[in-house]
Amino acid sequence: MTHGRKTPERTCIACRTTSDKRTFVRIARTPEGYVLVDATGRMNGRGAYLCARQSCMDEAVSRRRLDPALRVQLKDDDIDRLRREFASAISACEVSPQGR
Repeated sequence: MTHGRKTPERTCIACRTTSDKRTFVRIARTPEGYVLVDATGRMNGRGAYLCARQSCMDEAVSRRRLDPALRVQLKDDDIDRLRREFASAISACEVSPQGR
């Protein structure tokens, strides 16, 4: 009797939806302290997950949920950069959903 491998599940920090890890976009704080969108989902460091929807990114920013999730204090220019990176990441997911 063989058992299938357990699929990792994550929760969106904005809407609190739980799903398969691959359906989310990961935002990571590297050990050096940089915060960026992790397109591979495998980068070292602390991570926070968002649904691949712009509304979840907007809610996470407006409710300041990224700061405690990543244990960092983000500045406005960091948030603007993350918004751009997130938008390009979700457009890449729409083009190639199996790209991860």
